[in-house]
Amino acid sequence: MNGVAATVLAVLLSLVSAAGYALAAVAQARLAAAPSTPTGRGALRALLARGQWWWAVGLNAAGALAHVAALHYGPLTLVQPLGALTLVAALPLGAYTARRRVTRTEWRGALWTLAGLVGLVAVTGPAAPGEALSLRESLVVAAATALLIAVLAGGRRAGRTGDGTARGGVRAGGLGHATASGVASGVASALTQTLTAALTLGLPGGTPAWWQTATLALLISAFAMGGLLLSQTAYRGGLAAPLAVVNLSNPAAAAVLGVALLGETFRAGAWGWLAAAAGALVAARGVVLLTTGTPVPAPEGSRVPTQAGQREAGQGSAAADVPGAPLAVPGSGAAPGPGGPAPEPGGSTGLAEALGGALAPVPEAEPAR
Repeated sequence: MNGVAATVLAVLLSLVSAAGYALAAVAQARLAAAPSTPTGRGALRALLARGQWWWAVGLNAAGALAHVAALHYGPLTLVQPLGALTLVAALPLGAYTARRRVTRTEWRGALWTLAGLVGLVAVTGPAAPGEALSLRESLVVAAATALLIAVLAGGRRAGRTGDGTARGGVRAGGLGHATASGVASGVASALTQTLTAALTLGLPGGTPAWWQTATLALLISAFAMGGLLLSQTAYRGGLAAPLAVVNLSNPAAAAVLGVALLGETFRAGAWGWLAAAAGALVAARGVVLLTTGTPVPAPEGSRVPTQAGQREAGQGSAAADVPGAPLAVPGSGAAPGPGGPAPEPGGSTGLAEALGGALAPVPEAEPAR
């Protein structure tokens, strides 16, 4: 395959990878916003039993495979910046599934974050062929990363109150979990590089024993799955800002490991460090815009229309005309009378359930007669 064809194929695979990651993030965000998604004890067991979660896992795996294939045909300096398009693709997809438009502030935040991320990737030099962590370094990095993740994820948890509305700390907790997710994924990538070296070239210090290779594989699996679960928790505070933080903290963690342990450095020497610092500031500005400009998703069950809205939308009943009568929630049937049974929550199953449909739009009001 000639150079032009390989470059075109690398670009196409990079776009496929970005689309896969974006679809996975949207699926995770919709699952996190669903009112039926449990929290607290038993949340992990319930999450693993949901078909939407495994759709997201499959999309993430497809994005990773496409990214690896793109690196086979194209250089890192081309593939990595194109991978940053995940955020740009996820914004309109997430807004479409939530039946709203992307705000100008969100677009500005996405562009700032994208510019900062591309700047960081552009000045980061890849490791030399065969360069990898030793087994002792891998264990130390794994222990330090686990401690850092515990600190980042141990703050205020992102979640919802009993009535389905967002809590005050949902955004801050979501960004902490998103940072922990990106760090876990970045360390998993570094350990994967170490495992590859162990299976092919041998680790620094000698050929590893079978139990050492098995230990690395277990650590990689734990950090990779931990990154997915942490991002799932982060998306309870929305999609755009947590996804931006995940995309930033992942290469940042890899860059720290490369500079500290693998002898890497930023390109252009001191100017590269300045460029990396400037890219980080630009990306931070984008995250701030995404955090302030993106509304926290409200579950469908928390939307209670007023009596006037019910009459205009054609959803009112005879009880709605009576002062003090209880209101009927869309999709829940008639309003319960005094002492009557509580309405059963509505919702569809099948394909809509598999795709994580949780944010159904409110029906538009009919013109007043």
